[in-house]
Amino acid sequence: MKKGMIKVSVMYPNGAGKHFDMDYYKTKHAALIGPLLGDAVKGVNMESGLGGGPPGSSAPFAAIGTMYFDSLEAFQTAFVPHAETIMADTPNYTNIEPIMQIGELTM
Repeated sequence: MKKGMIKVSVMYPNGAGKHFDMDYYKTKHAALIGPLLGDAVKGVNMESGLGGGPPGSSAPFAAIGTMYFDSLEAFQTAFVPHAETIMADTPNYTNIEPIMQIGELTM
């Protein structure tokens, strides 16, 4: 990814009583959002939390999904019309309220 691109991180905090179905997220949720966001998405990463900083500690996030866009406008143009549909799928793979962060790559 190149400097100046927009990175959209969707983070799912870990904790007692929380579940996250990575298989559904990878196969069904990604298949849903891919066509909706189209060519505006320049890259996607999905990660499953394994642990925290100290050895043996729990991961602070059960999962993090990351998408890259050329600009903030490109993200907003692609996402906003489909936000309700995308968010409505969340209960199908998790009971965690996601946290979204939009940032700009600086390196």
